[in-house]
Amino acid sequence: MSRKFYITTPIYYVNARPHIGHAYTTIACDTIARRQRMLSAETFFLTGTDEHGQKIERAAQAAGKTPQQYADEISAEFRKLWQRMGISNDDFIRTTEERHKKRVQELFRKMRDNGFIYKGTYTGQYCVSDELYVDGAQPGDPCPTCGRITETVHEENYFFKLSAFQDQLLQLYANPEFIRPETRRNEVISFVRSGLRDQSISRSTFTWGIPVPNDPKHVIYVWFDALANYITAIGYGSSHAGAQEAFKKFWPADVQMIGKEIVRFHCVYWPAFLLAAGLPVPKAIVAHGWLLFEESKMSKSRGNIVRTETILDVLGADALRYFLLREVVFGQDGSFSFDALVQRYNSDLANGLGNLASRTLTMINRYFKGEVPYPSKAASRKPADDAIVELARKTIHEYGSFFDQFQFSRALETAWALVAAVDKYIVENEPWALGEKQDEDSRSRLGTVLYTSAEALRIVTALAHPVMPEATAKIWRQMGLGDIKKVALNELAWGQLHLGTKLGEVQPVFPRADKSAIERMQKMEEQGRGPVVEEVNVATAPAKVEPAAPAVPAPIVDGGKISIDDFAKIELRVGLVKVAERVPKADKLLRLEIDIGTEVRQILAGIAEAYAPETLVGRKVVIVANLAPRKLRGLESNGMIVAASLEGGRPVLASFLEDVPVGARLK
Repeated sequence: MSRKFYITTPIYYVNARPHIGHAYTTIACDTIARRQRMLSAETFFLTGTDEHGQKIERAAQAAGKTPQQYADEISAEFRKLWQRMGISNDDFIRTTEERHKKRVQELFRKMRDNGFIYKGTYTGQYCVSDELYVDGAQPGDPCPTCGRITETVHEENYFFKLSAFQDQLLQLYANPEFIRPETRRNEVISFVRSGLRDQSISRSTFTWGIPVPNDPKHVIYVWFDALANYITAIGYGSSHAGAQEAFKKFWPADVQMIGKEIVRFHCVYWPAFLLAAGLPVPKAIVAHGWLLFEESKMSKSRGNIVRTETILDVLGADALRYFLLREVVFGQDGSFSFDALVQRYNSDLANGLGNLASRTLTMINRYFKGEVPYPSKAASRKPADDAIVELARKTIHEYGSFFDQFQFSRALETAWALVAAVDKYIVENEPWALGEKQDEDSRSRLGTVLYTSAEALRIVTALAHPVMPEATAKIWRQMGLGDIKKVALNELAWGQLHLGTKLGEVQPVFPRADKSAIERMQKMEEQGRGPVVEEVNVATAPAKVEPAAPAVPAPIVDGGKISIDDFAKIELRVGLVKVAERVPKADKLLRLEIDIGTEVRQILAGIAEAYAPETLVGRKVVIVANLAPRKLRGLESNGMIVAASLEGGRPVLASFLEDVPVGARLK
């Protein structure tokens, strides 16, 4: 009997078209689902749209449409975007579907029969935008979630006995795996410990919703309706035997992924509803942070939405998938910018994985007629060969461990460390020089270097496939390995690349993006145009495999300016931010741990007002490495981070559009 795996996105509210904030959640779930399939799990991946509620009714009226017409149009936008992105969901649930409506009514009926729903009257404040009752608010008070003014509501409702589940919920939260990350779990525990009140779960002042069974003047509260999708989509409440079997097989969900703004609904109300119906609760609810643009959460009202289509048109889906999972520390808020996207694309994909594939496979074509060569005999192997083998084995283990803990960024960092190591291995062993020699030893050594490089490429490609399905499938075919979907990740190991494997046609996978890519994306967003299909500017010539000579700076010989000798005293190095956190009782200071290649330095920087700590982790910066240490707030700062000072004193960190290795010296 195969292992099952069930994962869900939140279903997206149809008050606005999708943007990359929605794409982020969906990409993360799609990546997990794809990996589980490659681990031989029978996987079910659900997404969809939430289409009822007072806000939709009013929005439709303002647009001169019926609520159903309005919902149909926006829901179709989500479905079309996921199809274009190649999202591998097994079902797309809509809350206006008959199958959902009937099963929601069955859930309501079950909870009422179990004694946890009763009729009463509600008077208080309600936020139409968030479809949320605001406890303790007074007339005219803003909603604590969105800031909009609440409306006073007085109506007959059905109530859910949430207060009866306080102790059971706290017992659930004792399991640290139930709510992740820990910060969200602690927030929920604090909220529940403060006391739970019974909640209204129906409305009677509008009609756009699912009628309450046997009382059609009431419609079921939109959040109850929406949350139930996770079980209605897999057969709960159905009279069909097949649907009932599907529900038994897949429920409880293994992972329910949500944004942090809807934690209370999913971690308090949802498990309480399930307990009231006598159903198992999900195994894990995982909350990610917000995707910030210009340090603000993307929202239609702020006008700072970034459309996914813009990025797809210029760089493609895999570039966006990789950037979001590599750049953002999952669970924390992440920063998005077109500059950072292109920088990461060029450094990690064009110059990293893409270049490794191109140079390795091109040399196998050139020197071994397109067939994977035999490595040399054990007696002639070098320590550098074995070092790559051991690093690859370690990468397979660590990548899986990080991924299973939703540490996508660290998993990808681990895989790309192998890419960098192989790139260095190629440079140091100079296969292009070995290929010019005719003796048997050189030929044997060349075979070892290229086999080692190709096998490491195969392993990275297999690991990265769930993240970048299209590009990795191309590399896999170029390696002559067939269908990458058939790879069993739980059996991935070194030495599985068969000698003599015939390569396919070798072509660039990640064409380099120039600065015009940034300009085009910015222009498309500013003008609000529809999608424009346009290719990235590419260099079609094969990448040179010889290392380039470093540039030599010209001397400075002007009165009042420093000489080149003075400048040479300043040691500027490229560093990678590993840790970033605020310094207690210091509004402007951040404590950074920065890897400069030979060591990790602690540096204090006065940039806290310009940069959130979580946006810096994984970023490359420039530091002055030979500055004398000094103490700030009792902490030693061993170096200085380089930034430009704009008008008003706001610092902007020096960074790179090109790929620059950690520890490289600036000259």
